[in-house]
Amino acid sequence: MAERAKRTRVRLAAKIDNRHAAAEKSDRGMVPWHVRGELILNCNCTVFCPCVVSLGRHPPTEGVCQAWAGIRIDDGKYGEESLSDLNVGMILEIPGMMARGNWKAAAYIDDRASHKAHHGLIQILSGKAKGTTGLFKLLVSEFLGAERARVEYENDGKLRRLRVGRKIQGEVIPVQGKDPGRDIIVENTKYWMGPDITVATATKGRVRAFGRVWDFDGRSAEICAIDWRGPDV
Repeated sequence: MAERAKRTRVRLAAKIDNRHAAAEKSDRGMVPWHVRGELILNCNCTVFCPCVVSLGRHPPTEGVCQAWAGIRIDDGKYGEESLSDLNVGMILEIPGMMARGNWKAAAYIDDRASHKAHHGLIQILSGKAKGTTGLFKLLVSEFLGAERARVEYENDGKLRRLRVGRKIQGEVIPVQGKDPGRDIIVENTKYWMGPDITVATATKGRVRAFGRVWDFDGRSAEICAIDWRGPDV
């Protein structure tokens, strides 16, 4: 009886040690991860966002940047936990040039996400997971919070739509170029989202979240295929 109790204590201690080791690994940004899919963003710039080509060294057209974003994850993992088929909504507030930091950010995580997937997405979006989004840890000075919510990301022809209840209601559509049916795309950039950015405009861009009330209908928007990943560990 005593021997059985001892074995039980040993197993429990091993489980606790494993959990602590996993937590420490996560805190150090040592968990492998990747996210592939699409991102849309709508900001308060009156013309196409200058951050794409200036890499944050040119101020937003309105002096400050206010934006909402939606992420559709087609394929993703955080460690062994799947992130595939999940959606995320975000709001961003930047007091001046993007590269100078002092960002405020908040996230709405798909309520279908498991506990581990929810944790992983927060690590990725806060920059703690390092890799592609690692700079967020330096640029975001205040993370306003991460809430579970029903996050809907829809493709309706060329129109992209994001809905997070009444908190974020957004629609963006590409701007067509000279040739009929061909969108304007800024290619081969060093932008953090991805190298090829489709120039878009918002047909709806309304935020009622975290004390912010924004209406960016008709303002600058972007569409970008994303392929983000963590550091090699």
